[in-house]
Amino acid sequence: MASILRSACNFSVFLGKFVFSMLESLVFTAVPRRRKNVAGEIVLITGAGSGLGRLLALKFARLGSVLVLWDINKEGNEETLRLAREAGAAQVHAYTCDCSRKEEVYRVADQVKKEVGDVSILINNAGIVTGKKFLSCPDGLMEKSFDVNFKAHLWTYKAFLPAMLAENHGHLVCISSAAGLVGINGLADYCASKFAAFGFAESVLVELFGQKKGGIKTTIVCPFFINTGMFDGCSTGFPLLLPILEPEYAANKIVDAILQEQVYLYMPRFLYIVMILKSLLPTKTAQLVLEYMGGLNLMDHFVGQKKIN
Repeated sequence: MASILRSACNFSVFLGKFVFSMLESLVFTAVPRRRKNVAGEIVLITGAGSGLGRLLALKFARLGSVLVLWDINKEGNEETLRLAREAGAAQVHAYTCDCSRKEEVYRVADQVKKEVGDVSILINNAGIVTGKKFLSCPDGLMEKSFDVNFKAHLWTYKAFLPAMLAENHGHLVCISSAAGLVGINGLADYCASKFAAFGFAESVLVELFGQKKGGIKTTIVCPFFINTGMFDGCSTGFPLLLPILEPEYAANKIVDAILQEQVYLYMPRFLYIVMILKSLLPTKTAQLVLEYMGGLNLMDHFVGQKKIN
């Protein structure tokens, strides 16, 4: 009898929380969440030397954050530092770091903690794309894709998450990709690394929930191709539904998602429909839709930078 009452009580508590969470979600769908204040927060951005990373750095500079810029390209990173100072950043620190090398990530992370302090917003943005079909992609390039696009997330989390846990305060941002949601012809290694990054970030999110660390937020970003040069030559069969994203638009959406503590951000919104169709349609039907929408030919004319960005 006692166990039945306990089960009934647990279910009642669960049902109350379930209904409240659904109502809260509906309210915030209609009324945007209040944007949090990130002034004084230490924001580390990997791949800050160009493209999306640079734009994110400039936006956080204008918000009064303390910036820590990581990139393998020293000149590009120093240029971002200069631009961030011009944008009004009170404190900016640039570090040359090859995120594909675990020992280097740990070494530079220790340097950051000594010279700047504990990172409270970690944005894993660095990425590399080979643009080669699976059997044409050299082993070394495939390993590099995983080292930069996925494994770097492991090492940066290991380096900076403990301080966040101690304070129950922080924000983990994973820049994954639409290619981390759906397989794309000609991007086997890239898709695999971005699926891994997505799964890792989501697993840590659940782990933090289990540890009752609600003060540490997670945002997982999955954009379609962004016009930063990384995917130059790529096309889209339906630009109205799946446009090549402009960098400024993508950066604005990402910063808004972080400030509103949004967990998942897919860009464009049509990707949410893509995920529903992927789950509901028979595989053959889904492949026919993919073919009709030009999804088999996105990488046909790829001439991208083929470098860490």
